[in-house]
Amino acid sequence: MIFVAGSKIFLVEDDEHIARLIKYNIEKNGDSCFTYETGEKLLEILSDNTPDIVVLDVMLPGKDGFEIIKEIKKIKSSLPVIMLTARGEEIDRIVGLELGADDYMVKPFSPRELMLRIKTILKRTKTPDSLSLNVEKNSFQFKDLIIDIPRHKVTTGNKEIVLTHMEFKLLLTLMQRAGRVQSRDRLLNDVWDLGRDVTTRTIDTHVKRLREKLGTSGRFIETIRGLGYRFAEAGK
Repeated sequence: MIFVAGSKIFLVEDDEHIARLIKYNIEKNGDSCFTYETGEKLLEILSDNTPDIVVLDVMLPGKDGFEIIKEIKKIKSSLPVIMLTARGEEIDRIVGLELGADDYMVKPFSPRELMLRIKTILKRTKTPDSLSLNVEKNSFQFKDLIIDIPRHKVTTGNKEIVLTHMEFKLLLTLMQRAGRVQSRDRLLNDVWDLGRDVTTRTIDTHVKRLREKLGTSGRFIETIRGLGYRFAEAGK
């Protein structure tokens, strides 16, 4: 298994055994892993040091992972984050995703599965132009909503909207297929690349957050009850 070359990964984990195991597997693949026992230590250096991804435990001394991801998103809103937790309740997973996590894994987990998920996210975030493959246009526009693919930029009403990589890919996928209903399973497969490993609630959570960020343009993402989601057709 090979990551995108030169990946720098920040790991926040207070369990020394788990931290060593994750660090070993990351570095075995030729990438750099920097470990921190608390979220506060991560935040101290994050403004001046940008990793490619953060792996963040929820149960930490001091501020917990939910508080830390809020701070991460204030500093670097598009920085990918995978959250780890010993708590498997669905509400914890939903909260993590609503706060901007790209993925969420419950302990105990397979190191190989974690590496696969890191690899998948890094592939998306370090090669954003891959989103435009098989797309002849460089941008899409619907009324005052514009998505610029090469620049990885979204604007509505001349105001730039800061989206995570997953939110950008979700919006692009829906706009490319405007007028056609997309089932949750289809979106899981096409946007997340993880199929059934991610629950359909993940889609609902990301759509909700995407609509909120888009403001009045969020209404263009329509819910088709019992089927999924659809981006509004031209002329509506």
